[in-house]
Amino acid sequence: MRVDLFDFDLPDESIALRPANPRDSARLLCVGKGGGLDDRIVRDLADLLEPGDALVFNDTRVIPAQLEGFRFREENQVRVSATLHMRSGPDRWKAFVRPGKRIKQGDRLCFGGDGQTCLQGVLDATAGERGEGGEIELIFDLSGPALDEAVMATGHIPLPPYIASKRGEDDRDRKDYQTIYAREDGAVAAPTAGLHFTPDLFDRLDARGIERHFVTLHVGAGTFLPVKADDTTEHKMHSEIGHVSAETADALNAVHARGGRIVSVGTTSLRLLESAANEDGTIKAWSGPTDIFITPGYAFSAVDVLMTNFHLPRSTLFMLVSAFSGLETMRNAYRHAIDTGYRFYSYGDSSLLFRSDL
Repeated sequence: MRVDLFDFDLPDESIALRPANPRDSARLLCVGKGGGLDDRIVRDLADLLEPGDALVFNDTRVIPAQLEGFRFREENQVRVSATLHMRSGPDRWKAFVRPGKRIKQGDRLCFGGDGQTCLQGVLDATAGERGEGGEIELIFDLSGPALDEAVMATGHIPLPPYIASKRGEDDRDRKDYQTIYAREDGAVAAPTAGLHFTPDLFDRLDARGIERHFVTLHVGAGTFLPVKADDTTEHKMHSEIGHVSAETADALNAVHARGGRIVSVGTTSLRLLESAANEDGTIKAWSGPTDIFITPGYAFSAVDVLMTNFHLPRSTLFMLVSAFSGLETMRNAYRHAIDTGYRFYSYGDSSLLFRSDL
């Protein structure tokens, strides 16, 4: 499909720079399978679902994956910035490095130092091979838990570019850009639909008889990359590592068996569940990388309802929601959201979408 079909005009003032407080006071646009629109708030979620439905959350935890430092080559040094993307070994991360063209295989990189030398105890790495998507494999001097600790001490929260271009990261983001149930370290970006949940909302959902289940997909920096191709068939998705346990798969299959609905909290949970599903909708235990790219025409098999924030024009995520609820339905929904002041992107408001084919 032509990528320009997924374009729309978005005013700068629609981009949220801070989350709603409290989190579950954010607005929630319900988009029915017939295209009907209902303006609610996230705190109403329990009333919009049915007893026996099951919410599926992504429990990945955002790490401070933005590293600042220097590239050393002989007597020359250049300031560089690296965004860790995906773990590729105990001592290795694939990363997007700027300025990428100034980095060659074998270059030494020093993060968190003073720029004068690669001192012992500072986070140092050697540049490895360059991938097809432009990412560079960084081979760190540290490995395993020692590397994890150094990244936590040295890195910064990698705010999405549409926020970072307007303000710098601060201490509030370490809490705001994390779900209350995050537990598995490894994400570069937050599963933002989950940012709206609070203990009080969990209590409301429990009282309504709505189950909670967790999967893990470590969101990579590729989620921020624009679609540069003119046609969706020419776009290459970056892989992300995910895991669905046998226990969770069995529980979700039981939900469908008794007539309940699987409600994905976020596109990351949806992409992982669809990767783990058979054609008949049965979900199996699953672990590994996924680069699933969902566009209109995709046949969903696992997820019935999707809760998700509002996404970038021409993005793979707007393509995904258009596949889920219909392109014209979502274009109308986004037009309504913009006209009525909904807040967009990671810290913005949310939507509740119902599959168009159910």
